Amino acid sequence: MNKPTQRQGLLIDASKKIKFTFDGREYEGVAGDTIASALAANDEWILSRSFKYHRPRGILTMAAQDANTLVQIGNEVSVFADRHPISEGLAVRAQNVSHSARKDRGFAMNRFSRFMPVGFYYRTFFKPKGIWERVWEPRIRAKAGLGKLDISKPTEGYYDKAYGWYDVVVVGAGPAGLAAAIAAADAGASVLIVDENPIIGGALSYARVKTERDLVHEAKVHPNIEIWTNATCNAWYADNWLPVIRGNRLYKLRAKQVILATGMIEQPSQFRNNDLPGIMQGSAAQRLMRLYGVKPGKRAIVLASNDDAYGVALDLLDAGVRLVAVCDLRRSDLRGPNRDELKERNVEILDGWCVWDAMPEFGHKHVQAVEVAELDASGNAGKIRLRFDCDLVCMSVGYVPAYQLPLQAGGKLEYDDVSARFTISGQDDAVLLAGSVDGFFDIDACIADGFAQGARAAANCGLSISNLPARPARSSVSPNHPRPIFPHPGGKDFVDFDEDLQVKDIKNAVADGYRELELVKRFSTVGMGPSQGRHAALATAMLVSKETGRTISEVGVTTARPPVTTEKIATLAGRKFTPMRRTPMHEHHCAEGASWLLAGNWMRPAFYGQGPDDKKIIADEVRNARNNVGMIDVSTLGGLDIRGPDATEFLNRMYTFAYAKLPVGKTRYLLMTNEAGTVIDDGVACRRGDQYFYVTATTTGVDRIYRNMLWWNAQWRLDVDIANVTAAYAGVNLAGPNARKVLTKLTDDIDVSAEQFPYLAYREGKVAGIPARVFRVGFIGELGYEIHVPSRYGAELWNAIREAGQEYGIKPFGLEAQRVMRLEKGHVIIGQDTDGMTTPEELDMSWAVANSKPFFIGKRSLQIRGKTLSNRKLVGFSLDRMPTSGLQESNLVVKNGQIAGFITSITCSPTLSKVIGLAYADRADANLGGRITLRSSDGSQHQAEVVAPHFYDPENKRQEM
Repeated sequence: MNKPTQRQGLLIDASKKIKFTFDGREYEGVAGDTIASALAANDEWILSRSFKYHRPRGILTMAAQDANTLVQIGNEVSVFADRHPISEGLAVRAQNVSHSARKDRGFAMNRFSRFMPVGFYYRTFFKPKGIWERVWEPRIRAKAGLGKLDISKPTEGYYDKAYGWYDVVVVGAGPAGLAAAIAAADAGASVLIVDENPIIGGALSYARVKTERDLVHEAKVHPNIEIWTNATCNAWYADNWLPVIRGNRLYKLRAKQVILATGMIEQPSQFRNNDLPGIMQGSAAQRLMRLYGVKPGKRAIVLASNDDAYGVALDLLDAGVRLVAVCDLRRSDLRGPNRDELKERNVEILDGWCVWDAMPEFGHKHVQAVEVAELDASGNAGKIRLRFDCDLVCMSVGYVPAYQLPLQAGGKLEYDDVSARFTISGQDDAVLLAGSVDGFFDIDACIADGFAQGARAAANCGLSISNLPARPARSSVSPNHPRPIFPHPGGKDFVDFDEDLQVKDIKNAVADGYRELELVKRFSTVGMGPSQGRHAALATAMLVSKETGRTISEVGVTTARPPVTTEKIATLAGRKFTPMRRTPMHEHHCAEGASWLLAGNWMRPAFYGQGPDDKKIIADEVRNARNNVGMIDVSTLGGLDIRGPDATEFLNRMYTFAYAKLPVGKTRYLLMTNEAGTVIDDGVACRRGDQYFYVTATTTGVDRIYRNMLWWNAQWRLDVDIANVTAAYAGVNLAGPNARKVLTKLTDDIDVSAEQFPYLAYREGKVAGIPARVFRVGFIGELGYEIHVPSRYGAELWNAIREAGQEYGIKPFGLEAQRVMRLEKGHVIIGQDTDGMTTPEELDMSWAVANSKPFFIGKRSLQIRGKTLSNRKLVGFSLDRMPTSGLQESNLVVKNGQIAGFITSITCSPTLSKVIGLAYADRADANLGGRITLRSSDGSQHQAEVVAPHFYDPENKRQEM
């Protein structure tokens, strides 16, 4: 057992001891250890059990690239043990085990693998009829998944989002990425380096490579470079939109140029029992030794196909590991600095030999020996065999580029079967590749390419580059073996460790007729596990190509979709930070004692004043507006200017109503539907001129509506200009029986008499000396004027109206009082009284649909939907009093014990002294005078009378006075 006090590594401090548990057993690690490295230091190599056969699994990559190290911590499942740091008292458990990682009763499934051939689930479980539901589904669901999640326990922690903008973002802090960042920063670019590891340097931190420049130090001290470690760029989206996860925060980044220096992913070889603990990638062994000071074994075999493997061998020797032999898959004596050095140290090198079979300890708990075979002329395992006792096998047989992000950026991956080389091309113009991901394997070539691509990125950002360096030439020697696959008659030669898929499984999938890689994937589930094919895609493509007589390039690889690696739902659902907007009257609302609520991203007064009874405050505001005069800040209302020769045609297409004959100086209601005929917004259109409309939209919907308008007109190409002027105007709604008297005191330009300024008219002039747009509207059902002025005069307008209304007892009212009054009037709120299926007919708003128009968005859908009406209707309802159990929005409407609808709005009306509301009910119950059943949150049911939704002043006498 390796003692922690003897350890030295870049990431650890052996002087600081940390105790933790794994499967209930206590272990001791040191500061900087991951779960996997600490367990390895304690000679504990089994971290998990495989999904299907429950075979013991241990470290494979030591880079959080595989499912072998997934463990559970508390209620968090599928944690990478080779990435997660230990902490005092940390309790870790293995996943997908019947008892523990050491002793798993599920290992008995390994004996029955012959009865579970590839795709067996497609042929089984369905006969006799009904057996799936009764027998198999409950059992399979009980076994499905890896960890055990208690859904009653919420995810703990604070999660949020942040934003960033850079000239250049470099993904990957290996030698090429660091060089690219330095070159771009030297040219004056603002550069961000994103790397998933705890330190920067990539292969420089663990592999046996040397460089003349200290790139790590240069990047750290450069004033134009910002470095994020433990940060994962999890996708690439259009316009260089990069989601980067760092801790509990999701960063949404934009960059003028992105440099992907994501490096390569080392690949395993396929031979019998290649999944045993103690069999790992060469780079994993190097990470254990260099970063964590852990000897990965005592007696080692190295399976080689490149000079990197000899670097692994030398590192093992330096760490005190006895190197039994190096089996090189290549026959030719290819020279390399590491191979030459290893020869000088008298290590046995077997050229043209492979690992054929790995012998396990009892219970398959570790590798204890291997049988190697000499390759024949066809590259297959021959009859000449040797056995070596060993407890470590390091595989260094080739790489695939980390192609996920480049392919998401539009790149195409190609492979040359002869040279065993990958190329990526065709990615987005604003995305550059640097280093080994783009086929540069020599360390000096990687660095030179990084400098060249960094300078090119800076030039693409518009920065001056005096001499743009050329990219270096690619080496003619590939580090990849053409086909490191050696099928064994006894099987257990795993292609996909996540899914327990063997060589024969892929062959049988092709034999069953699934010749295309995407079909093989879906039939066999290869590449569908947590690793997402990182170590299985190439081997699968090799097998499919051989079985179908095609090249690997013709077979291709499966689509690389976001995300690149796992991400928590909590990260995606974390708190959003949106700009909190304030109207120009905000300080005046504060002075009035406003209580605030957030409407969209606007701060709006809910009501004014403080007290033990908020409902009384709101009721008083309602009564004052109904009986006297009130004022409300409506600056948040969306405003859009629609101008141009085709303005009328544009509105006719966007909205359901007709606007061609609307006179200048008049307003008309707006109703918008989407392509499915669903109501999505409303407002008012005011005609300012023959080619000029001022249009309002809902507070929360205006940005979406504006985008919709731009999107549609990009297709229609009408001669019209669309401007979102919401922030350009402030507004006040002056409403109540005395509203006209107050406005008369404020303007000499506008005749506000009923004859000259009737209901639904529009006028322009000065109010309180301020140029204003004035609408005669009545959202709350009273005589009202909506006054819009340039936003810089909003506070001045508020003060002027407040002062002019003093003799009439004017008082401001908040959003809550407005909602009560609009409900009393029966006006719907889009998004509250509508949902994703609501049609105008369900709202009794067919009067706002001009079916005579040749076209508007949603017309065809409305015609189709109109042939078969829905089962529901929005109705008004009333009760004499509120039940003691209470009723609230979203409570259900039930009929014969079944859900028939739900309450959209409800209030105790201070004007009518009864409970009123709107609800979706069964269409058969929508007749006036009928009864509907409302179910409160506690399950109690209450009968309500169906009444006309225009509860207050149904003849509109007050707002038209």
